Amino acid sequence: MARRSLLGGLAGLAGLAACARVPTPAGDVVVPPPRPGTPDPRPLPYGPDPAQYGVLHLPPGAQRVPVVVVVHGGYWRASYGLELGTPLAVDLTNRGIAAWNVEYRRVGAGGGWPTTFTDVAAAVDLLPDSVQKAADGRLDLDRVVFLGHSAGGQLVAWAASRERLDTGRLGAGPRVRPVGTVSQAGVLDLVAGAAADLGGGAVVDLLGGLPEAVADRYALASPAALAPAPAPVVCVHGDADTVVPLDQSQRYVAAATAARGDARLRVLPGVDHFAVIDPALPAWAVVREEVEGLL
Repeated sequence: MARRSLLGGLAGLAGLAACARVPTPAGDVVVPPPRPGTPDPRPLPYGPDPAQYGVLHLPPGAQRVPVVVVVHGGYWRASYGLELGTPLAVDLTNRGIAAWNVEYRRVGAGGGWPTTFTDVAAAVDLLPDSVQKAADGRLDLDRVVFLGHSAGGQLVAWAASRERLDTGRLGAGPRVRPVGTVSQAGVLDLVAGAAADLGGGAVVDLLGGLPEAVADRYALASPAALAPAPAPVVCVHGDADTVVPLDQSQRYVAAATAARGDARLRVLPGVDHFAVIDPALPAWAVVREEVEGLL
């Protein structure tokens, strides 16, 4: 399919998304209705692969607005896509915040090490260029927050630490630096995640081996190994999460604070893995509060 045809199809899907339901293993999530005057979501490519694109959501008006980079989860596997981030992106635009909802190549469809990481880095680094142009210069790139759920929590926490990577390393030299990051039930310690066989081997599939076999990849990819991030990191995690255990966030915060970083954990009693991505539930209101606080 030609690139123009592909993006045209994506634009149609993005326009329909605001009246859709997004399926999750815990049930459907309803996408909130957008405010009157909200521009149609706009898909923009950052590479030639069909999965290398993001969708820009803008609030109505002409004023400059802060930006949240939204990265979805799904244990880095191709069975889930950026539709999981659409309800959050629409809710944020309803609050006057732009959202850049990022798709990336996932395991089973060209993703894994290193492409999943280079995709997320490229998508974030596109903000000052074609994303800003598509927004008519409205994006306040001094007020950017990274937001990710589950595997997306790992990816945004990694992206938030890219400037700690040595020159020449994968992902080094970021063009956008967030004022903070919010991880929603993120997989933040990949060594511990591999040992616990999270997602039925999802971490090992992502990095192409066990920690003892590809230790360098774990050192470069695990947010806990890169802690502390230069800007604050807030981990929001339900204590009833059976998909990604609470200790993943606890481990990250412990590593970051031990290294004199700014990181904290907000535990949500009785909350499961998917409640934090449902705009109709109080758990998402807590996440949104943390995002707005960082902005």
